[in-house]
Amino acid sequence: MKPLFTVSLMCMDFLDMKNQIDVLNEEFDGYHMDVMDGHFCKNITLSPDIIKAVGKAAKKPMDVHLMTTEPNDWIKSCAEAGAELISPHAETINTNAFRTINRIKDLGCKTGVTLNPATPLAYCKEYLGRIDVLTIMTVDVGFAGQPFIREMLDKIKEAKKLREENGWHYQIMIDGSCNKKTFKDLYAAGAECFILGSSGLFSLDDDLRVACAKAKKIFEEETGVKL
Repeated sequence: MKPLFTVSLMCMDFLDMKNQIDVLNEEFDGYHMDVMDGHFCKNITLSPDIIKAVGKAAKKPMDVHLMTTEPNDWIKSCAEAGAELISPHAETINTNAFRTINRIKDLGCKTGVTLNPATPLAYCKEYLGRIDVLTIMTVDVGFAGQPFIREMLDKIKEAKKLREENGWHYQIMIDGSCNKKTFKDLYAAGAECFILGSSGLFSLDDDLRVACAKAKKIFEEETGVKL
């Protein structure tokens, strides 16, 4: 499977949003939209209104990561704003996980679930067969630029093994510190979609088009995979 890349828009230059999206439309596979409520994690970033605005210019799918204490309060508005994939945190839905997953599907979106670094795969094993994307956090939630948590490599390997053993179909997405220092190990462990943020894209060059080229070259050099 060809590696996929989606761009974390919380890391972009909001004063130059339209121009940056025009560049990114030509370079990567999608847009990662972090919706934070200030409670589940101590930060507030994007919103359904921002998702809707981005959707007017985006030519690639938008996936929404709900870092919210009450994800069901946000699912409908994010779907109506144009999200193709909605991924709440397992830590927030386990009292009504199947109902939440069904609601996302009923709204016409792909379904995902996201795990914090300290949350084991066993926590959501009962419904892994029903989701389209499993996002594994390799940093604690809330802020860009955090150090990579290497223990997550074993979780990625476990997720790949569980999928193969059970005939499940979820894609393994990585959120946090996807960059030159981690690409090789993440890819070898079984990562399939990489969320590019500050360290993996935006800090590489002031010219975003140049930064995109550098990010792709770095991935190719570190993994040996031709993009």
